[in-house]
Amino acid sequence: MDFLELKNIAEQTMRLVNPSSAEKLLRAGQIAGMRPGCRVIDFGTGFAEPLALWASELEVSGVGIDIRPHACERARARLAELDMSDRVEIVCQNAADYAFEPGTYDVATCIGATFIWPGGFREALQTMRRAVRPGGPLIVGEAYWRAPLVPPEFAQPVPEIKSERELLTILHEEGYELGTVMHASRAEWDRYESDNWLGLLQWLREYPEHPDRQQVIDHLHDTQEDYLRYGRHYIGWALYVLFPGP
Repeated sequence: MDFLELKNIAEQTMRLVNPSSAEKLLRAGQIAGMRPGCRVIDFGTGFAEPLALWASELEVSGVGIDIRPHACERARARLAELDMSDRVEIVCQNAADYAFEPGTYDVATCIGATFIWPGGFREALQTMRRAVRPGGPLIVGEAYWRAPLVPPEFAQPVPEIKSERELLTILHEEGYELGTVMHASRAEWDRYESDNWLGLLQWLREYPEHPDRQQVIDHLHDTQEDYLRYGRHYIGWALYVLFPGP
């Protein structure tokens, strides 16, 4: 069983697959200037809940791209449920390789998925900038180190995570200004992690004889240990709304 299948299992009961809220996502969209007629591109869209929210509440249209067939199926079903299928297209492929027409979107977003690019946060900004019209804003959801001095045994296995000061330096170097930040609360982190664990536990109850059962148990225990040993204390997550600098 590969990592993406483990994600499908863990996220089976979830709609928002990041430690945030519908209220924060809606507010981020409003700050970014989403309004009727806007076109939005969402890289690594997952189940497309942010796009569904923006389409239904702010009347935008656009496209969401994700590599997982299961996620794309769920996204299309959610959009159909909300009668938004005519507004939002779901493309099933690696979002980092998606061939968009440059400068054709009003807002570009990547909510918790900048890891899909080899260059992480910086490359995500560079790609998203090409997708939007001149002056178009970006919305990025990103993990960060909460503490200034993270013990090496925690930091070394996940070098892609940066401090917020490092993120700020990168976005300035790429020509952006930070307009708004919305940090995840501890309760939102607990909800996100716990919902993952509940999805794995539900699968284990439903498939007691599955040949990959032990792998799922190991993944459950590893994620719980990582979160409670260091993740909850050292890692934060936030939505950033970025605007091109003057």
